[in-house]
Amino acid sequence: MIKKLMYIELKTGYSDDGPAWIGYVKTSKTKKTIYFNDHAFQKSNGEYSNYIDIESGDEYWISGLKKQESNRHWAGHGKIMIDRRAVNEYLILIEEKELPLNLFKVVDIEDKFPIDRINGLLNSKK
Repeated sequence: MIKKLMYIELKTGYSDDGPAWIGYVKTSKTKKTIYFNDHAFQKSNGEYSNYIDIESGDEYWISGLKKQESNRHWAGHGKIMIDRRAVNEYLILIEEKELPLNLFKVVDIEDKFPIDRINGLLNSKK
């Protein structure tokens, strides 16, 4: 499993204004499955999304972090929730000294990666 910092945004029901997070994810070796905040996502080819929640079917945009511009779509609004543990790493990436609190809300995101639960679910569908 690969653990890295990524941007996650819910698209279903929100267009470009859905809840968004910057936090630590675990990925499968192929990056076809991403685990974050007790959810599991698989690669998809949605019109405005690139991953789908395996259990709920909700569509998400998940990507690496942008260094020079907002991670949100240009038409998107709303604060991005960032894991408290990720703030320093993110500040280094964007080459800033302080997090712009008008764009971000610092939150605690628990490491909950439902690998066993999802593997059981996927294996039961076969």
